Amino acid sequence: MSILSAGKGDSRYAIHITNKEISKTTLNNFLSKENKVLIITDNGVPKKYLKNLKKNINVKNLHSLTLNKGEKSKSFKSYQNIINKLTELKFDRSDCLIALGGGVVGDITGFAASTYLRGISYIQIPTTLLSQVDSSVGGKTAINLSQGKNLLGAFYNPKLVLISTLFLKTLSEVEYKSGLGEVLKYSLIGNKKLKRMIEDSSQKIIKRDGAILKIIIEESIKTKSKIVTKDEKEAGIRAILNFGHTFGHAIEAYNNYKKITHGAAITLGMVIASKVSFYEGHLKDYQLDNIINMIDSLGLNTDHSKYNYSKLKKYMASDKKVKDGKLNLVLIDKKFNAFKTSKYDIKNVIKSLD
Repeated sequence: MSILSAGKGDSRYAIHITNKEISKTTLNNFLSKENKVLIITDNGVPKKYLKNLKKNINVKNLHSLTLNKGEKSKSFKSYQNIINKLTELKFDRSDCLIALGGGVVGDITGFAASTYLRGISYIQIPTTLLSQVDSSVGGKTAINLSQGKNLLGAFYNPKLVLISTLFLKTLSEVEYKSGLGEVLKYSLIGNKKLKRMIEDSSQKIIKRDGAILKIIIEESIKTKSKIVTKDEKEAGIRAILNFGHTFGHAIEAYNNYKKITHGAAITLGMVIASKVSFYEGHLKDYQLDNIINMIDSLGLNTDHSKYNYSKLKKYMASDKKVKDGKLNLVLIDKKFNAFKTSKYDIKNVIKSLD
């Protein structure tokens, strides 16, 4: 097992990564037998994972709540259901929530924990590659409103994150590739070891080799935890984690968040951002080719040709990173280090790719 950490002071938390079963001892060391625990999951998570988790938790009062899978469950209604359950069970500040699932489950569980009684503990047990390398680390919690995604949320760190590559064996190919998009991001914004691993071991990654997966998850989290610990509330350097996300979010919105996964959209967004980096002289042509070849080697889509300016302009204009008609864009340089710039006119950025 590898153990990393993120956060500062009292909000610092451990991240355990293994290619074996989640450690029963580690989990129970963070719980008290006298406390109540509520596990939040969804019906997309195999039932055996919930069954095994319940069997391994040593507390007197253990409960679970299962949401419907999908983005629609990251709603105010689901949040109310969780809060009503906590109230019904008379949870107090010494009790704990456990998120067992992907990003939707982790986000809403964290938000419920951050707001109930002004804050109770929660533990993240992410079951998708995307949530293991991204949403479970960093303390971003949220629910969606009818007006947009993640509009109601809080920065609130978990008590513990427990990651096992065994969960990924039952993950669909589509969701697995979605997670690879975020892994790829870390390799392009400064993690040179991870970049070399993707270049050298793409077939093992595609085949979900347990030993390789553990390493790429660990390296991804090393990069993210270093950044979010420096900038817990997204005031500065944390912005580089948005590499590819400006364009990716626009692609997601154009597709009404249904026809393309988050990771697939972000992958296309990184291709576009890499091309802008090349057009602006920050990358050499062979480096751009290298990026596209890396993405292709993982079996991910690089063709963004159907997303032109006319289709994306509405979504780009409403991006929260737009100010005075200029776009705060994250690009990469020749050393594969990410940096933020705010000099770009939205229309010119997109038109340059048409």
